[in-house]
Amino acid sequence: MATFIDVHHGMTGITAEQLASAHQADLAIEASENVHFKQAWADPDSGTVYCLSEAPSVDAVQRVHERAGHKADEVHPVPLTV
Repeated sequence: MATFIDVHHGMTGITAEQLASAHQADLAIEASENVHFKQAWADPDSGTVYCLSEAPSVDAVQRVHERAGHKADEVHPVPLTV
């Protein structure tokens, strides 16, 4: 499994509860694409949300987000970690 970070823009004012709800929506269906969303972060002022996942592909990450109702604007593979 590869690691990915995805970015969502335009979520200005997102609350902790809304972030948790969106993350739960991903978790509820992630297994169907063999994806695991590990964590999510948000900056309510800029409206940017970041998600960390393990998945077989960029497309698998995007399909889960689309089905959960919040398509990512960017999905980036993370080939190196320390």
